[in-house]
Amino acid sequence: MKLLGTILMIAGILGTIVFGIRALENSESFNLLGLEVAVSSANWTPVIISVIVLVVGLLLRRR
Repeated sequence: MKLLGTILMIAGILGTIVFGIRALENSESFNLLGLEVAVSSANWTPVIISVIVLVVGLLLRRR
């Protein structure tokens, strides 16, 4: 179980980083009353799934 947990944890970390960077790059910014406002049009579902995989991997490693 610890090996599976380690694999899931590494996959979750990599997925969170890759999909997180893609989601952050997929945003548009504009000025509103002198402030720069960024609006994200990204799909955050892969990031959320990657974080869930990371948490499951951490839980399996603790057993």
